[in-house]
Amino acid sequence: MRAGKHTGKKKRTWLRVIGVIFLLLILGVGAYAYSVYSSLTKAVDTMHQPIKREKSEKRVEEITLDKKEPFSVLMLGVDERSGDRGRSDTMIVLTVNPEEKSTKMLSIPRDTRTEIIGKGFDDKINHAYAFGGVEMSMNTVENFLDIPVDYYMQINMESFKEIVDAVGGVTVNNTLDFTYEGVHFPKGELVLNGEKALKYSRMRYEDPRGDFGRQTRQRQIIQGVINKGASFSSLTKFDEIFAALGKNVKTNLTFDEMVDIQKNYKEAGKNIQQMEIKGSGTKINRVYYLMVPDSEKQRVQSELKSHLNLQ
Repeated sequence: MRAGKHTGKKKRTWLRVIGVIFLLLILGVGAYAYSVYSSLTKAVDTMHQPIKREKSEKRVEEITLDKKEPFSVLMLGVDERSGDRGRSDTMIVLTVNPEEKSTKMLSIPRDTRTEIIGKGFDDKINHAYAFGGVEMSMNTVENFLDIPVDYYMQINMESFKEIVDAVGGVTVNNTLDFTYEGVHFPKGELVLNGEKALKYSRMRYEDPRGDFGRQTRQRQIIQGVINKGASFSSLTKFDEIFAALGKNVKTNLTFDEMVDIQKNYKEAGKNIQQMEIKGSGTKINRVYYLMVPDSEKQRVQSELKSHLNLQ
């Protein structure tokens, strides 16, 4: 990620932040029950944003969460700009399998070259959002991974720091000593506030692993938010957490679906398995792309299909 274009490149929150932070708070705190419920419903009302795409074309029947069926979520970390739709600089696919009690988390590099569904040409996968918003992003990711994408979660990445601060900061284990935008990040355990967490997750070019290293740090921040948000110490901050999530997160998940996720998929959220898709960088007409070989694509597709019980 080039200097000056880092604004939208941070993490996102996700299904378990909502499913666990939201619903553990409401289900686990009797004394705060009414206040939590009131704040939660306000946040969900603000967050809920249906899309025209009712269900995945790769689903014969619509997913039913109360039947404990495996499902998938596309998380889009979006750089929202005034008068511009912006781009999804972070794209993560989650597949959740309650029977296996596991969640797989795949980061898709933003420069991945693939067909943009609805446009009919190949481009960087993150450009799908700029061309056609959430729907085109979901369709393009579905085509790329050959799996159904059931839900989406869009996060305003510039304001994600509010979510980090709302849970009281996050703790990460840093394996690479570096300085980014005036902040030094030494090796070892670090406690980061929202501003520092964003900078920690943005750095790319000083990392020998490039974008893959950045994705690892992004996942650390997400895991940190999950850990802090689900802890007892955050119970007194529920109002602030819900306000931050409601302002910065959009999803087609309904309140009832969130309840089903909390009830039927909680154990799967405790076992998060990280995945990476690899490729090689090249330039086409002086534009950088990540080219993913068919064999690598098939490997990832097979793992995700198996986790969704599709093969």
